[in-house]
Amino acid sequence: MRWVLVPYWAKDLKVGFANINAKAEGIENRPAFREAFQRRRCLVPVDNFYEWKKTAAGSQPYAVALADRGVMALAGLWENWRSSAREWVRSFTIVTTTPNELCAELHNRMPVVLGPETWPAWLGEEPACAHQLKAVLAPYPSEEMTCWPVSIRMGSVKNNDPSLIDPISGR
Repeated sequence: MRWVLVPYWAKDLKVGFANINAKAEGIENRPAFREAFQRRRCLVPVDNFYEWKKTAAGSQPYAVALADRGVMALAGLWENWRSSAREWVRSFTIVTTTPNELCAELHNRMPVVLGPETWPAWLGEEPACAHQLKAVLAPYPSEEMTCWPVSIRMGSVKNNDPSLIDPISGR
């Protein structure tokens, strides 16, 4: 899947660039996300995510993970879009919310991390109204998360190896 939500009604693929993430606040009313929020919710499994902290020396990337270093499920939305050439593109976005105390030190937003107890409702396996779904789009408890500084190498798509999440010292 492509990580930029392209709504089914978009005229071209470029619309997706504005939809890399979906703010939880007002998600049910925003045209780009409204239909997907109602019908096409998903989980995005990750080991960690990255945030950049502004420092006097520049910006420092941090890896953010669950405290037990297990896989976390981010709240996502997905869409199918068909181009004028009749090619299908599947895309998704990650839902963000206000940060918990840990993430607030790094950034003013964070991905919505969903606990296993919320997965059936989020995925539509159990009935849930929009109000109930919105209630799960909250900051994950900071005491159940951890973060550490990582190499600035993670900021380049040319780099893709396991050492990108290794902690660095001295910051």
